[in-house]
Amino acid sequence: MQHFPVFLSVAGRRIVLSGGGEAALAKLRLLLKTEANITVFAADPHADLLELAAQKRLRLVQRHFDYGDAMCARLVYAANEDALEDARVIAIAHDEGALVNVVDDLHNSDFITPAIVDRDPVTVAIGTEGAAPVLARAIKADLEQRLPSNLGLLARMGKAFRAAADILPMGRKRREFWADYYFKSGPRAFETAGKQGVQNALETTLDRHLFTDGRKGHVDLVGAGPGDPELLTLKARKALDAADVVIYDRLVSPEILELARREAIMVNAGKEGFGKSMSQDRINDLIVQHAKDGHHVVRLKSGDPTVFGRLDEEIDAITAAGIEYRIVPGITAASAAVAQIGQSLTKRDRNSSVRLVTGHDMKGFADHDWRALAQTGEVAAIYMGKKAARFVQGRLLMHGADPLTAVTIIENASRADTRVIATTLQDLEPTMTDAGLNGPALTLYGLSPRDAVQAASTLPAKEAAQ
Repeated sequence: MQHFPVFLSVAGRRIVLSGGGEAALAKLRLLLKTEANITVFAADPHADLLELAAQKRLRLVQRHFDYGDAMCARLVYAANEDALEDARVIAIAHDEGALVNVVDDLHNSDFITPAIVDRDPVTVAIGTEGAAPVLARAIKADLEQRLPSNLGLLARMGKAFRAAADILPMGRKRREFWADYYFKSGPRAFETAGKQGVQNALETTLDRHLFTDGRKGHVDLVGAGPGDPELLTLKARKALDAADVVIYDRLVSPEILELARREAIMVNAGKEGFGKSMSQDRINDLIVQHAKDGHHVVRLKSGDPTVFGRLDEEIDAITAAGIEYRIVPGITAASAAVAQIGQSLTKRDRNSSVRLVTGHDMKGFADHDWRALAQTGEVAAIYMGKKAARFVQGRLLMHGADPLTAVTIIENASRADTRVIATTLQDLEPTMTDAGLNGPALTLYGLSPRDAVQAASTLPAKEAAQ
């Protein structure tokens, strides 16, 4: 270890920076987050530096750095973008006993400024001894995603509450209280009621841990998106990280299930149209029972839970049991599919509205206002339409739809084994049957792929890669 990591107290202390260009401004973006008194020496300062000085955010001296300027400085930064001038700053600073950092010059720097994840007062510093700055940036990006943006507020309020929490016995009970607050009750309260909600959560969470075993169940109704794990929202990823129990649908991809925490109980609640499936009542019972047992339950649904996801039935069961819940939306299959073919669901002078319809429901093939769809020129995204393809085709043609209306079938939208099949309404069947689709398929009525996209994506994934 060439550089020893420390957190230096700079509140009310002096930090000096020499330089007036882009490099100086880049360094100041970080330094201005501190409570230090910052002085900048620049003979020809950037306009943004003049503005920062006018705002009293720093002291600007419009001349070159010289002897006496580093006196009592905790740190000195040389950001002149000129090797000779930086060398002069180093010599003066060392003569006056200050530590110097030279921007983009590890060899001549006494200290380095690491990549920082700022959730004040929670700060994470990442350094690689200058060996791999790109790796430090990647780690920083990953931590930025994992640590909630409100963590700083939660930490400040938690710190003020520590004396009250000391009523809990030292050890497991106190640890469980703080884990509950920081990772469950606190973030949820902030989402729904802001700062006041967090204060209330601290008090109610303390009461719960003081007078009970502290466990309180919660349900997250989470959209897993169309299958590509990179399309999973950050909030969904965090829910999977925290879940005690994951109750998932058949169409959720294995790659997304792999993101659940290793200790989580995984429950397959697969439902398949016209085939074997777990009843909705049974799924409701599982959700409620696990939550009553004090678990954090993630009900993981393919796509977006608010689109053909039987969401209301599950919410009714959860609320009837007096359990708290949260809905975490996901990217629905229609959005992923239309993006894959290079189109949009709405377009000026083509269609100002779009219909999301399902090919079948609990009673069988679903009936909709096919006449309106056939005659208005709207675009429709048809979910669960494989077995209903001939029914949909017949209804639209019967109500006067143009047989040559473009239709695109997308199997496994967003996944590695995706397929795109361009056809027309008159050929929807037998095209659908002849394609031998095995994965989930979405039918886009009124849209065809852009040529460049179609040429690449109609091939099976393995062939397209060759």
